[in-house]
This record gives sequence, C-alpha cells and structure tokens, in this order.
Amino acid sequence: MILAENIHKSFGDLEVLKGISLHIKPAEIVSIVGASGAGKTTLLQIMGTLLPFEQGRIILNQTEITSLKEKQLSRFRNKNIGFVFQFHHLLPEFTAFENVCIPAFIGGGARNKTEDRARELLAFLGLEKRLDHKPGELSGGEQQRVAVARALINDPAVIFADEPSGNLDSKNKEELHELFLSLREKLRQTIVIVTHDAHLAEMADRKLSMQDGRIIDA
Repeated sequence: MILAENIHKSFGDLEVLKGISLHIKPAEIVSIVGASGAGKTTLLQIMGTLLPFEQGRIILNQTEITSLKEKQLSRFRNKNIGFVFQFHHLLPEFTAFENVCIPAFIGGGARNKTEDRARELLAFLGLEKRLDHKPGELSGGEQQRVAVARALINDPAVIFADEPSGNLDSKNKEELHELFLSLREKLRQTIVIVTHDAHLAEMADRKLSMQDGRIIDA
C-alpha cells in the first residue's frame, strides 16, 4: 500500500528525516513511535502528501506521488487518504452528519450516495443518534469518532492518524483503540498511527521506532 524510499527532509539547516525507507502492506496497522523531535509527524505528513520533501520517492496505492502536480495531488489526497488528528478539526458551524459529508462533496460525490454512506458510517461508529448535533454538543470521544467517519467517507486506501488519542480520557482512548482494530477487521482498512501512547502502539501489527530522523527498530 505504501512504499517510501530514502526520504530526506530539512527545515532550513535542520535535517529532520535522514534517509527513511519503509513499506506498509494493505490492511496493516502500523504504529510509529519515538521521542518528541524524532521526525514522526514530519514523516506522516510527507506520506500523507501534506509536506514536500527534498529526496527520495513515495508510492501510495500504486501511484508515485512525486510525479503529481498540485491539483492532481489534491484530488489524489481527497480520494485515497483519510486523516485523524489529535485535535478533531471539525467545523463548529456544521453538524456531525455535515462534517462527515464535506470531503465527499469536495470530491464531487453524488449527494444521495454521500449522505447514505455518512449515515452508515456514523451508525457503525455508534453515533446514529448524534447526526444533528454540532461538535460543541458532543463529547471528546464522540468528536473523535466523527473525525474517523469523516476520514472514511471516501473509502480511502489509507488512514493517517497523528496522536489520535492524545486528547481523550482513558475510557475514550480504549474505545478508539478498539475502533481502529475493528476498522481493519471489518473494512480491511490500512492505518498508520503516530503515537506516544504505548498501549495503542503495541496494538498495531507492527511498530516502527524513530530516533533522530531515522527508523531504528522495525
């Protein structure tokens, strides 16, 4: 599903990634761990096409992303990649249902099909009674599940999650961890997770450890 070869990234004189190579199989859950400043989020953003890099190549879902121009890259990201962040980034003026639909509408999805899929996903995540609630009316765990539904709306090839349980209490963390496992089992979803949460990291099929811009243990 993902092949990265010799990825280098610098910010000014600071080299953040120093020749990262990795592969991730379809329907695999991979966690990326390491101390703050190791380059985990930078690597995730590069694989998610949010950040350019100076050297190397990335093939995602059989497409070499470095060959895509800006508009092509935006379309590719919308269709192939879902994101879940520590802060939910839900639009406060829209309901849970509307927030989930937005990426599909941006991608030109048909209204009826999109709305049916949004209802299906929110029901799958236990939120069928919360469709018309705005983010401020939802708990932190509910907001994060809406964010997961939004990430899934376009049936992405991969979901990238950056500290997804970082703002949740213990109960909601455990529920989110179990949710990721169920997404893999029921939807065959590929998931890459950057996390400081040791329990979440160990639940993955494979754990990659980073230090000083390199993978030191895979």
